[in-house]
Amino acid sequence: MKRRLLDLPKNWMGLLVSVIFWCMLWGGVDAKNVLGGILAATIVFVLFPMPPTGHEITIRPLRFVYFVGVFLFDMVKSAIEVAWYSIRPAPQPLNSVIAVKLRSRSDLFLTGTGMLSTLIPGSVVVEAQRATGTLFLHVIAAEDEEQAEQARQRVLEQEERLLWAMARREILEEAGLR
Repeated sequence: MKRRLLDLPKNWMGLLVSVIFWCMLWGGVDAKNVLGGILAATIVFVLFPMPPTGHEITIRPLRFVYFVGVFLFDMVKSAIEVAWYSIRPAPQPLNSVIAVKLRSRSDLFLTGTGMLSTLIPGSVVVEAQRATGTLFLHVIAAEDEEQAEQARQRVLEQEERLLWAMARREILEEAGLR
């Protein structure tokens, strides 16, 4: 535990982001919220340490902005589609469970791609196989093989944008993107 306390300064970025989220959750930035956020973040970082990920991440600012923009656009577009499916007079679309073999073998990017895919309305990860780097997703409106393939492509494109925005060169090469 003492070692974790000594490692806190190395995690300053994570602590800062945690305090910002804490203040957002409590509705404002004041001394009480900032101090409470620092305390809560410190407790979490000491009691529940994250595995080291610094060797896998390199932020590319322009690609990161593009990645976030496309993700937000996809999220809004999918939310509108799902809303339309719920109120339209036609029968509900057929759904499928699809398997998507990701390019990257990194646990961090497997998890990130799975989280991003779940955040976009109309799809949810039902299983992730770490050994094979495969995500299984339940997808709305994947009624035939062509629509299932389009859904697979969307996930692979999401992974590619994530990798280009945040992955180190070695991970990009391993994924066949360099």
